[in-house]
Amino acid sequence: MRLPYLSTDKIPLMLAPMAGISEAPFRQLCRRFGADVLMTEFLSAEAIRRGIRRTLEGAEFEPIERPIGIQIYGADPEGMARAAAIVTETYQPEFIDINFGCPVKKVVQRNGGSGCLRDLDLVERIIRAVVGATRLPVTVKTRSGWSETERDPVTIALRMQAAGARGFTLHPRTRTQMFAGKADWDEIARVVEALDIPVIGNGDVTSGPDILRLQQHTGCAGVMVGRGSFGNPWIFRDGRALLDGEALPEAPGAEERFTVVLEHTQLALRLQGDSRKTVIEFRKHLGWYTKGLPGSSQLREQLFRVESMVEAEAIFRGYLEGALAGTRELGG
Repeated sequence: MRLPYLSTDKIPLMLAPMAGISEAPFRQLCRRFGADVLMTEFLSAEAIRRGIRRTLEGAEFEPIERPIGIQIYGADPEGMARAAAIVTETYQPEFIDINFGCPVKKVVQRNGGSGCLRDLDLVERIIRAVVGATRLPVTVKTRSGWSETERDPVTIALRMQAAGARGFTLHPRTRTQMFAGKADWDEIARVVEALDIPVIGNGDVTSGPDILRLQQHTGCAGVMVGRGSFGNPWIFRDGRALLDGEALPEAPGAEERFTVVLEHTQLALRLQGDSRKTVIEFRKHLGWYTKGLPGSSQLREQLFRVESMVEAEAIFRGYLEGALAGTRELGG
């Protein structure tokens, strides 16, 4: 079963599944800037099975977001299979991804995410159960192991492939590392050499040049971008240009950044509603978009207190008008 994001000759760029980040507004913005494949936030299989509305909303997407994968997590093979069946029939994404990589304590405590890496027999049972419950391709995203003493990404990858995974994404850190240290891209290269299925590289990708370096270093079939996309959907545009042998585009200035953040704001209002909850959860994006701008710390202080999108828009427009008038020195 061929993966939908490998239907062309180009190396696909993927937006990672990130809680509170990979929501529909940001997914659609990243698609516009060149993300070839999108993924939802990681969703609890138990919550899907129980019909928890907030979780089910996280699985919803619009046609413009295809091809898209829905990522699920859990430690019970039967529950994961049931969730996969529900996702398949209700939402019909292009593929289902299993999260074996999340290092967050509250997920790991329930043996979900990277917690499963302590029991590879359980990992195999989960994959086989999910594969048996859906007609869609099943892929996996994982880390290099639970800890340094159990770090063996090639063995983990081979066992996941044998269990039926059709694609494999590696973030080459252990769970105990969390996001500390440096991602070991050599491990991705070794997994690429060992597997017959496509391998997606992930980890320490914060710029377009990083995308190119990771792909050239590892030979991976695709590159997944996570934290490097925060306030920076341009990373997909830059990475695509470099992979295609083109020059690195000019970095966005303040005016372009604010145009895009306002577009992101309007998407959030349309897709998530004009509520205080939407605004509060959107504040983190407002902060990320200002990174590196002159006076950004003061600007963030104002943005982190906004109670409405209209208020945020007024702050951005005021900053930009002042900058263009010469009251502030514009930076790149």
